[in-house]
Amino acid sequence: MSTPGPAADAARAEVRDLIAAKGHVTENARLAVARLETAFDAGDLQRTPELMLFLADLAPALEQDEGQRLGGKSAEAARFILRAIDRELDRA
Repeated sequence: MSTPGPAADAARAEVRDLIAAKGHVTENARLAVARLETAFDAGDLQRTPELMLFLADLAPALEQDEGQRLGGKSAEAARFILRAIDRELDRA
């Protein structure tokens, strides 16, 4: 069951906008994760088991050492996982 209310609707819309934004997918993913964490902490969205699994899967794709650029496989993984997060948002 999804969290009702305008704050939940706004959080879902903002996360979806970040997922669809132009730019580098790994940076968009970082911004989307930050927005999700804010929504979770504020009680605007619920942490579903599936969403938490997707976020855990996304974390390694966003890790980088100082000065290292992410691309290729990290971007591909982030793109794939962000689509799954987008589908799960309606249950959060």
